[in-house]
Amino acid sequence: MKEKTSCHHQHSYDAIRPNLQTRLKKIEGQVRGIQKMIEEDRYCVDILVQISAVQSALQRVAFPLLEAHTKGCVVDAIAKQEGETEKIEELMDLFRQFLKMG
Repeated sequence: MKEKTSCHHQHSYDAIRPNLQTRLKKIEGQVRGIQKMIEEDRYCVDILVQISAVQSALQRVAFPLLEAHTKGCVVDAIAKQEGETEKIEELMDLFRQFLKMG
């Protein structure tokens, strides 16, 4: 696995951290609800609808993080001309992962 570089400043998501934590706690509750639905032998379609809701909720956490990383870490690396090629490749790897291309 390729070694990832880090930002040389505060995390670019510091401003949205409380919102992300709130969303993740809700997602955690949704996942527990899915576990309970399975324990209770609930209808498959109902469980799948809840799984889809969790996937959407995770995307609503991922996109702001991706945006913060791009506007923070990537822009910073380009501006300082320090590791910009690696940051851009890292960003492209993230896009590939999210788009399931690689």
